[in-house]
Amino acid sequence: MLQQIDAGRLFVFDPRGRVDSTETPIAPRPAKLDGLRLGILDNSKWNANKLLRGAQAALGGRFAFAAANYYVKHSFSKDAAPELIARIAAECDIVLTAIGDCGSCCSCCVRDSIALERLGVAAACIITTEFEKETALTRVALGMPGLRPVVIDHPVSSITAEEVAARVRQIETQAEAVWLGR
Repeated sequence: MLQQIDAGRLFVFDPRGRVDSTETPIAPRPAKLDGLRLGILDNSKWNANKLLRGAQAALGGRFAFAAANYYVKHSFSKDAAPELIARIAAECDIVLTAIGDCGSCCSCCVRDSIALERLGVAAACIITTEFEKETALTRVALGMPGLRPVVIDHPVSSITAEEVAARVRQIETQAEAVWLGR
């Protein structure tokens, strides 16, 4: 971008930027899911509840979780409060966060997952196909490129019950692989 400062001077902005970050490894992965405490972090986006409740039921039918704890943050465009992240980390072994299907909610969903990973909790962050590149950049910028998201079809906010069910199947398959590091 070029900006005129005065009649004789111009200021040029380099849009490429530069990010310096220290790489942080993801949390250790469990050997199995049975017996673990599952956490679900709903960011209150449209249909996030339907996807997360559906995924919880599907995963609960396959694995004997010791507990399933459901948490809601009431703004999808803000990171979860540090107190909520600490509570989730204390009460859960693995976490499913959702939903990233636009700019700010993707960034916040990834940031929540990274915060949990840094506290030793394996996190599966659900994003949509339209935002894979953006979340990859966010993970690199925040120093955790090894965090793999669960990627489901876009869109999410305006889908039918059948489409919700199809995306739940995508979540079920991928979340298991993310948590177990496969």
